[in-house]
Amino acid sequence: MVNGDKTIINKTEPMTLNKTWKNAALLAGIDPPIEARTAVIVVPIFDPNKNELELTPGNVKMICDRNAGLGADGVLEGPVIKEDGMHVKVWNPDGSESETSGNGVRIFAKYLMDHEYVKEQKFSIQTLSGPIEVECLNNRATEFRVKMGKASFISREIPVTGEVREVINESFTFHNKEYKATCLTVGNPHCIIFMNQVTPELAKELGPYVENADEFPEKMNLQICRKIDTGNLDIEIWERGSGYTKASGTGSCAAAVAAYRLGLVENRVNVNQPGGMIQIDIKDDDTIYMTGTVGYVADMSVAESFFS
Repeated sequence: MVNGDKTIINKTEPMTLNKTWKNAALLAGIDPPIEARTAVIVVPIFDPNKNELELTPGNVKMICDRNAGLGADGVLEGPVIKEDGMHVKVWNPDGSESETSGNGVRIFAKYLMDHEYVKEQKFSIQTLSGPIEVECLNNRATEFRVKMGKASFISREIPVTGEVREVINESFTFHNKEYKATCLTVGNPHCIIFMNQVTPELAKELGPYVENADEFPEKMNLQICRKIDTGNLDIEIWERGSGYTKASGTGSCAAAVAAYRLGLVENRVNVNQPGGMIQIDIKDDDTIYMTGTVGYVADMSVAESFFS
């Protein structure tokens, strides 16, 4: 919450629920500037080097369940240390695997630095979509710039069915209504729809139809967007495998790049979402950089009986 000109981050005391899920650092991705933060994305990290439990889709769903479990926006499993570097597996709340996560990469980067898996300010994290370069911007390891690569609007790369084309401002029918949408991949697929107003209710209403539309064989993430001015966007988010969510790093990148391609914004964009604000920079060679902060919440364990 915001108190005057300072942000107070509510931190739980370290909790021990039992012994199975030891040293799982629960971190919250907090979007810059920290003074503007209104909410957080909470993603626990499961470190396989410190645990005997093997994660499965079933127990990931249990962990993320906000009614019967701990409650989380996904789980990051790692580091898995291989010859080509530090790998992370990004679990969605429904137990499926995501190619990557912009917020998740920042969260995981902080964990790697805090636990001395890496000591350099610049390093790479291996995801299902490939390596992602990360730079820590301060001594406290609370702010990171992430090189998100380049977007593609090519239908076969997203993927979107039909002839090979760039899917830009194209007509789609969702729930018996026509929308102009721009689709792209930034390591995972996104559908961007610009509207005069964006609300959680609209995202929740439209999201399931976009996610499961026949045109999207690998399902789809949705961002509904409103241009504030040439440097600011408002978005609401529906994530495949997660449902309505308050913040998305890759979703912010996708919305900013789509708006830039449509000529709506400049190459530095503040993407405002219920989970806070993320700064997106689009370089002359179309490389995307995401800058955001991360805050520590708690260490905790999970009872063995929880998974039985």
